[in-house]
Amino acid sequence: MTLDPRTPVLVGVGQVTSRPDPAIPPSERPEPIDLMVRALRAAAEDTVGAPSGGSAPAGDHLLKRANSLRVVEMLGGRMSNPGLAVAERLGIEPVELMLSAIGGNMPQSILSQSARAIARGELDVVLVAGAECVYTRNAARKVRGASALDWVHQDPGTTPAPVAFGAERAPLTDLEMARGLSLPIHVYPLFENALRAANGWGLEEHRAHIGALWSSFSAVAAQNPYAWLRQHKTATEITEPGSDNRMVSFPYTKLCTANMMVDEGAAYILCSVEAARAAGVGEERWVFPLSGADAHDHWFISERENLATSPAIRLAGRAALDLAGVGIDDIGAIDLYSCFPCVVRIAAAELGLAVDDPGRPLTLTGGLTFFGGPGNNYTSHGIATLVGALRDAPGTVGMATGLGWFATKHAIGLYSSRPPTHQGHGFAWRDVQGEVDSTPRCTVDPDAHGPVTVETYTVTFSREGPERGILACRSESGARTWATVEDPSELASLTAAEGIGRSGTLGPDGVLHLN
Repeated sequence: MTLDPRTPVLVGVGQVTSRPDPAIPPSERPEPIDLMVRALRAAAEDTVGAPSGGSAPAGDHLLKRANSLRVVEMLGGRMSNPGLAVAERLGIEPVELMLSAIGGNMPQSILSQSARAIARGELDVVLVAGAECVYTRNAARKVRGASALDWVHQDPGTTPAPVAFGAERAPLTDLEMARGLSLPIHVYPLFENALRAANGWGLEEHRAHIGALWSSFSAVAAQNPYAWLRQHKTATEITEPGSDNRMVSFPYTKLCTANMMVDEGAAYILCSVEAARAAGVGEERWVFPLSGADAHDHWFISERENLATSPAIRLAGRAALDLAGVGIDDIGAIDLYSCFPCVVRIAAAELGLAVDDPGRPLTLTGGLTFFGGPGNNYTSHGIATLVGALRDAPGTVGMATGLGWFATKHAIGLYSSRPPTHQGHGFAWRDVQGEVDSTPRCTVDPDAHGPVTVETYTVTFSREGPERGILACRSESGARTWATVEDPSELASLTAAEGIGRSGTLGPDGVLHLN
């Protein structure tokens, strides 16, 4: 078939992992800007397929021709306009420098919107990069007397200011924060325990399911040269608390949570077919974005009707598949966002995927625990790995997903090494937010007190032991409210026996006393 010259195509991907080395002090380790530059140079080399000794004419041509450099916001060492520093290092002058909002959905959302801009003829070549060096920042803090890291500094008013991609919005309500919800490790266990109840599992059965899923992810990471933790862990090693694997928030140990203590960067080059041909990129390197969809679930956790489901994933997934003209059984390589086990299980259920199919694992990287969770940029690694998988399996279709905040923001993309067959400029995207917004919302009663029933919960741990219970409850009217548990014996009972469905009395201060 004759391809429209405006068809968007991925032509180069790059990943960088800067591993711990006791011989190198933190002050001499690379910073995020370094990793972004390295990842973009690796993406340029990837356009020719094999390392070329530092010179890849096609990739170099595309770097210099880039209209837009889009950077995924960093969580550690935030800068006013990191794209400016990256462009200076590369010696390029893109017309547009962009910086994303916070969210692990951003790399996929940026790709979808970049593909649309290319199809409309607004852009020819887009560079996307992101990196985190949280491991180095943490190591520097531990070195007594160490000087501050000499990283690139930008004043808050650095000009030019980047174009903003996405909008920032507070992720939690005042009530949610007052009752202890603040970090992902406090929130995702609520979803995990809600899944246990929805599936009718006992505590030990549930733990076995968590361990089996995460052990399969660690097996993938063990074979991934870019993964941070490359040891295949058994289910028991993952779920059994120990000195190196402490309990974090029931039912999660440390090895069930996203690992942000990594130094990793990833980048990709997206351009038009016309630009790819002009640069001389061989068609065997091309991977086509077929379709995408974005949506967020009801923004605040309190308003979500069911804490074990995601209407946004279901509706975005359906839209992406429909737009590409394929079904879920047509999808081969898959990388689901995987900050916690519950996220994978919820997404799999909404998309119609099995979590235990050895022929179609749900991660290509090893997931955010074992591959690593470099802030907002993990999905760039998922996309980069998917591109390689599709090149190795010509004609197949793959999927990558991204997620932001507390299973709030979702982005789904479908890709193939074969050209798209649907109409238009080869990429289709749909905003399904209106459909998500029309799904039921839960009534919230911030002033509820008296008799309540536990809907889901977690118990947070310090290094000394159980610390606090955080519970979603339903009042007698069916409204949701939030509670805390502080009594040591009640905390112990919540980790030893099922707490969902238990009744209690909620005081005006938000403290719950279980019956």
